[in-house]
Amino acid sequence: MSEQPRPEVVGAAPLATEHGPTLDLHSADELLRRLEFAVRNKLDGLLQGNYLGLVPGPGSEAGESRLYVPGDDVRRMDWPVTARTTVPHTRQTVADRELETWLVVDLSPSVDFGTALTEKRELVLAAITTVVHLTVRGGNRVGAVVGNGQDSYLVPARAGRAHGRHLVRRIATTPRAASGGGKNLTSLIESIRRPQRRRGLVAVVSDFLDGSGAADPVPWERPLRGLSERHQLLGIEVLDPRELELTAAGLVTFVDPETGRQLEVQTSDARVRARYAAAAAAQRAQIARSLRHAGAAHLQLRTDREWISDVVRFVVARRKFVMGAVGAGVR
Repeated sequence: MSEQPRPEVVGAAPLATEHGPTLDLHSADELLRRLEFAVRNKLDGLLQGNYLGLVPGPGSEAGESRLYVPGDDVRRMDWPVTARTTVPHTRQTVADRELETWLVVDLSPSVDFGTALTEKRELVLAAITTVVHLTVRGGNRVGAVVGNGQDSYLVPARAGRAHGRHLVRRIATTPRAASGGGKNLTSLIESIRRPQRRRGLVAVVSDFLDGSGAADPVPWERPLRGLSERHQLLGIEVLDPRELELTAAGLVTFVDPETGRQLEVQTSDARVRARYAAAAAAQRAQIARSLRHAGAAHLQLRTDREWISDVVRFVVARRKFVMGAVGAGVR
């Protein structure tokens, strides 16, 4: 009796020892260096100057408390500290003259997948390398909150290219998790909201797949919208073409990398492929809508396209959009 052909298995996450990042992130350095990715209000400068707080003055960022001295501005009294100590204190303010960038990096098992030129995980590394390279200059600080679906860690925001290289290497060597169920994207975003950070840029790099259906509310939208009150937001979405449509490959066993659940699908059925494509399109439209409602710019990177070209198109489109808005009097 001949052995029956086994169905193809799609979606299982490889172990860290089986496969590692292979994307060459250094070949793009010269091109990225030429890009004037000056991060300003709404990513392309509706404010004068490159950064918040460049205008002369005492600044608006809360600093340390100190004892009240006659002549201090009573509008800056620190009433909570005064009440606790029964001694008048005033709150100092700091003029923030550098940009602080925070990366929210989602390395959950769903990004350990790719059927084209690379894995989504490697696109995540490309995205963070781009943001770090283009923002760490002139004393600007960059930090990161990273989660792999089971554990998470924080890299404090510091200045300097050496720190930027250390941050990228630290994220690149984050171990793959066998399954999800731990820190999800919502909790990672919340860790940026609390404690409160300096005003700056927050870049969320993820596939934004959280298990919710197209008709369900996206759980990460609300905390992301809360960040928009103090920060400029950039959502970088990574995806694979097989997440948008199926090919006719016969009977295929799909594995959810987050939960390990398996489902056999007859991909030769045109109706199945059509329903899958429609559901995937609705899901991606919901992700784009949620990012827009949160006030985030949206950059999409795909495993079947050259990621550098996508970055260039994004920067050019943002520049044209902002120049048009300024010309029309939009503030």
